[in-house]
Amino acid sequence: MTGFQRTGNAGTRLRALAAAGFMLAGAACGRDASLAQLTEARRLSADLLEGFARAADSSNRAVMADRDGAASGFADEAARSTQAVQQDVDALAPLLRALRYTDESRLLEEFRGRFQEYRTLDRTILELAVEGTNLKAQRLSFGAGQTAADAVRDVLGPLAPRDAAERWHVEALVATAVMRVREIQVLQAPHIAEADDAAMTRMETTMAAAAAGARAAVAALAPVVDAASRPRLAEAATAVDRFMTLNADIVALSRRNTNVRSLALSLNQKRLIAAAGHDSLKAIADALATRGFMATR
Repeated sequence: MTGFQRTGNAGTRLRALAAAGFMLAGAACGRDASLAQLTEARRLSADLLEGFARAADSSNRAVMADRDGAASGFADEAARSTQAVQQDVDALAPLLRALRYTDESRLLEEFRGRFQEYRTLDRTILELAVEGTNLKAQRLSFGAGQTAADAVRDVLGPLAPRDAAERWHVEALVATAVMRVREIQVLQAPHIAEADDAAMTRMETTMAAAAAGARAAVAALAPVVDAASRPRLAEAATAVDRFMTLNADIVALSRRNTNVRSLALSLNQKRLIAAAGHDSLKAIADALATRGFMATR
């Protein structure tokens, strides 16, 4: 073999070795890049699980809040967490496509559809929770409503009978008027908590009958009280009217039922959608946990 041939063969071998080296280096770089993508996909998957749970929890807190400001604050938290989940979904999707993880991509698209349904429903729930009409009705009943009911009792208490023989009559009519007002008060709480329209209508019918009874008892006092007490009857009638005006406000707020409706939606429809979404995200995390850089080929 001539020197030229030996030199030519050595050059060929060197070029072959260099090419093989470049191929190995390229493969190593590819594996490193895929491993980095997989690591980022796992991080985003974990963030999605945590963020989705945080969004659902904030929404539930808004529904259960016992103050208007608290409901608004938790609703804002839920909105921010929900937006973060959407951003993580948008970031994870191209990574899974780049890694050619078809099963995980399918699960993510499955979650995306459920998440869209979740967001639409949750937006309604949060709007209802922030409006908080049942909570407002309850505060009105326990606050101004209680004060107005007590005012009826207080203005009727000092009435004096026209004569001794009418004392029992005056006391009976005063007791009837106060009892009728208290009867309406007692019905306010179950009305506020009630979700069924027919049941609320029945309670409102009873309230109307009790109001008529209170007004009739006040009117019947006129001929049996002494002259000095008669001006108080006008105050009593005004007090009853004031109480009934507040009761109408309470009933109107209660009828909107925003807290009751938000709670029902949260416990039923949203709970099922959220559980399905969580299952999809958990399946993605579990699948990614079994992947290694060799599986990216």
